[in-house]
Parts: sequence; C-alpha cells; structure tokens
Amino acid sequence: METLLGPEAAALFASYEEPKAVGLRTNPLKTDPETLARALPFETTPVPWCETGLSCDAETAAAAAPGKHPYHAAGLYYMQEPSAMYPAAQLGAEPGERVLDLCAAPGGKTTHLGGAMAGRGLLVANEYEAKRAKALSENVERLGLTNCLVLNETPERLAARLPGFFDRILVDAPCSGEGMFRKDPEAASYWSEAHVAACARTQGAVLDAAFAMLKEGGTLVYSTCTFSPEENERAIEALLSRFPDLEPLPLPHAFGVSAGVPAWSATGDERLARTARLWPHRVRGEGHFAAKLVKRGEAPPAAAPAKKSAAGSGPSRQQLALYRAFEAQALAGTIDGDFLLLGAQLYRLPDECPALAGLRVVRPGLHLGELKKDRFEPNHALALALPAERFRHRYELRDAGERAVDAYLRGETLPSDGDRGWLAVTYDGYPLGWGKESKGTIKNFYPKGLRRIGAL
Repeated sequence: METLLGPEAAALFASYEEPKAVGLRTNPLKTDPETLARALPFETTPVPWCETGLSCDAETAAAAAPGKHPYHAAGLYYMQEPSAMYPAAQLGAEPGERVLDLCAAPGGKTTHLGGAMAGRGLLVANEYEAKRAKALSENVERLGLTNCLVLNETPERLAARLPGFFDRILVDAPCSGEGMFRKDPEAASYWSEAHVAACARTQGAVLDAAFAMLKEGGTLVYSTCTFSPEENERAIEALLSRFPDLEPLPLPHAFGVSAGVPAWSATGDERLARTARLWPHRVRGEGHFAAKLVKRGEAPPAAAPAKKSAAGSGPSRQQLALYRAFEAQALAGTIDGDFLLLGAQLYRLPDECPALAGLRVVRPGLHLGELKKDRFEPNHALALALPAERFRHRYELRDAGERAVDAYLRGETLPSDGDRGWLAVTYDGYPLGWGKESKGTIKNFYPKGLRRIGAL
C-alpha cells in the first residue's frame, strides 16, 4: 500500500484504528430519510453520495442497537456501511426496467435497487452460494420488495438463459476485501497475493457473464470493497480490451470520493480516471471501488418473456378462490397479476418475469402465503410488502402499552376484545407482521425464526 499511496499510506493505516463507520439506508418503499431521522431515538447525519443514506458514530450505534429496533424489523432501513451505498446509487435503476444484481448477498445493494424501482419492473437478485442466497431472500422479504426474483445460480448459467435481457446490471464482485479490515479484522487473515489473483480471475468471469446479459444501450456498474489495482482499475482495463463496445462513464468525485488511477493499470488508459475510489481515510466509510460502463448500441425492443415454469403452475380456480376470500376479509383492494403455485405456496410473479424452468429459484416474487385444505394462510412477506392502509384491520402496538412491541416480537399472544380475524400488527403505523384476532385474543404469527430472545 505504501507503493500505491506513498506518504498518504500512513493516514490509511491510521484510519484502521478509528471506530468503524455505521450506516442506515432508508427504505423509500416505507418512509423517507427525514421522517426516519426524526423518529429514531439517536442522532444521524446524511450520507452525501446516497440520498437515502444516514450514518451515526459507532458509540451511538453500540448504545442504541439500531439492528434491534422495531423499525428495523418493519423494514424501514437496512444496516449498511456508508461507502457500500455508493455503487447502487450510481447504477440509476428506474421503475419499469429489468435490473440484475448478479452477486447479490446479503442484499444491501439489492434492496437499494428495489427501493429505487418502487415495485415496478423486474429486479433479479442472484447469489451463487446457497446459504448466502437464503440471507438475501430474507432481506428482500423484510424490506418489502414485491418485484424481486431471487435466484441461486452461477453467472455463466444465468448468462446462457438471459442473453441481452437486462437494462442495468450491478456486479458487486467477490473480492479480497481489503476495505473490510477495520469492520472485520479477521478478514485480514485471509489476504494473500494468491487470493488477490484468484479473485481477479473470478471477477473476469463474472464480468464476462454480465456483459452477455446486458442489452445494447444498457448500463453496468462494477464494484468491490478492496483496494488492489488488480481487482479494480486492471479489472476494468481487461474488460475494455475484451469488449470494445463498453465505454466507461464518469462517476461523481465529490465529498472525498477520489478518481481511479490510470497509472495503476498496465496501459495507463486515461478513461480509468472516470472510475471512483472511496478510501477510509478520506470518507466516512470502509472503502469501495466503482466503475460505470455503457454498452454502446441501440437497445432492441424488449420481447415479452415467457412465464411458464416446470417447477410450478398457476393456482386452480378453487385455490384462487381461497386466496380471494382471505383478501376480501383482510385486505383493502386486491393483488392482481400472474400467480405461481409451488407446492402449497402461492406467489405473485414480478412483471417481466422470465421462464423459471431449470433455474434454481429461491424466491419467485412476492410470497403471498400457503393454501391449506379449506383456507389460505398469509405469509410474513405479504404483511411487510403492504402499507398499513392496505389492511382492513390493524392492531397498533403503541396503543397497547409499552411492553406490547416486546411481547409481539417474542411471539406472545396479544390481548384484545374483538373477533376480526386476520389483521396487521403495526408499530407507529408500520406493519411488523400478522396476527389473527379471535374471541378476545390475537394469535401471534410473527415467524418463529425471527422471534426475539431477551430484552429489546
């Protein structure tokens, strides 16, 4: 690092002794940064390169435990260090587009893109490692994304299925993680020159797959959380040599964000100065690199994708009637679109959803619930995907005493004097999950795997 940064390397190393940066990225599907900042019981400051980003100091975060706040359970924000908010903010995802997050776990950038898309269009979140794909799916659920297809595929297999399919692609590539050494000191023990070289080879293969899936006229953002030129400037240099149709676009260099360094590449391509580096001694964050590229050419008209799947089918008329009966009792309005039945589990497919047959699907859209023998039972995902006004009946925990939210998140039965059936359990008007009111009590349907142990 001394070779790259010279005297400035001392400032970088000194930054590792400072407290780690803590960030909360607001979920615009549920609230806005100003409203959230006023409601949180601790001070935050805006993240300058992300309009939905907030940050706080490590001491405040340790005392306030924002990851345990009911707002977190309701999906109002995602815990994400500030520099990690930069890449997705630069992709420019818009409602109605087809967007891919190719290396998506644990879901910080996926949920960022989902917020920008406002539930319209298709967001595909792919993760190769099955365990990490499960964590990704859980975060997609918590933040209430309704247009997201979660896959557990290799980039190569996905590219073979969906050539030229996406308007925008984010590749937050697996890397040597030098930017995580302060946040996760154990990460330093895995570092070696051989590991950097192996990561660079993997990144090249992933970028090749991304290029194949990008439409002409489409946008690609590549990012890492490492500092090595082999995985950053040189990775983009090699990509440009393989695919001359790609052209780097300038990224904003403000608020301490630095330009990429052409001199750290083999050819000195001056276009690499359009990339961006976030150094932890220059910004409030752990460190990131990003590059934005456009695939030159005019995009062809989008073909309507097939939605048939060998893994499932649409519900029968009788099965759909069970769901509609639940909907009439519990929801204000209807959910329409294309439905998919996997076993007894009912999903609403995203618009523009491709054919799923042969793909390893983790979450095929919005999980509505389960069809039982003579009834429909809603899934937790449905409660988190809708605003409070979409529910016919609600139970506000703020009105039920100071211990009520703790009791609900522990999975306890709640007291009531009604018999309204399915209802949304809310905190400050934000749905936390389902309850079912009958004969003076509310049965708790907060998922067992999410229930809290100990005080909040």
